[in-house]
Amino acid sequence: MAFLTIEEGVEVFYEEKGQGRPVIFLHGVWMSSRFFAKQVPYFSEHYRCLTLDFRGHGRSTEVHTGHTVASYAKDLHTFIGKLNLKDVVLVGWSMGAFVVWDYLKQFGGENIHSTVIVDELASDFKYPGFDIGAFDIESLTTFMTEIQTNRTAFLEGFLASMFKEKLPAVDAKWMLDEVTKMPESIASAILFDQSVVDYREFLPNITVPTLLCFGREEKVIPVAAGEHLLEQIPNARLEIFENSCHCPFWEESDQFNHLVDEFIRD
Repeated sequence: MAFLTIEEGVEVFYEEKGQGRPVIFLHGVWMSSRFFAKQVPYFSEHYRCLTLDFRGHGRSTEVHTGHTVASYAKDLHTFIGKLNLKDVVLVGWSMGAFVVWDYLKQFGGENIHSTVIVDELASDFKYPGFDIGAFDIESLTTFMTEIQTNRTAFLEGFLASMFKEKLPAVDAKWMLDEVTKMPESIASAILFDQSVVDYREFLPNITVPTLLCFGREEKVIPVAAGEHLLEQIPNARLEIFENSCHCPFWEESDQFNHLVDEFIRD
């Protein structure tokens, strides 16, 4: 485990294991790199497996600025540059998918081998003509209020909705601990930004191979979101995980690991 200085006053926590092509796992909003515990042992056997915590998340610096998807993408670019990583695979889950797309939008795909997108929409917001979005203004306002006034109870329910099956108590506890580490001010700031970013117009410009991984259970994200991405992103492939919800890498980790390995292998 290590810390990397991204800018003055901002250090991101990361872990790396193994050698070979770099594979970077990017977590969702409020989450952390700990959620990829079932990926590190597998991918570190044949790849340079890296997990990191976005600023303000997990064990990274609790800084009160820069909490936008675009800023996280810039942090990722700095991270890749400082570690001199080449031919990188980006695996973005939930908000992490937005970070992947914003990275490609800002910096291009010249240094990216491929991307894996896990259970995310082109935008979380229900913009006109985009009814599959997760949030309208009323639901987003409710989420923002709950984070400020009732966070622990609210996130207990939110975490439960991310999985098809009920989590063991030990896992539910550490996950809740992770998602309540940051101050409510940071949690609200990044929730709003990641809920309104919109990559629909950018998707057709993606040139790197893309694997789309979606859970069949639709408590959080509909399968239609994956089908929409498949239509819009060139050179994309969609895989549905029948016994998962928002976290197929956790609920069907063996299948997920093998499919991703097959996809990113030359």
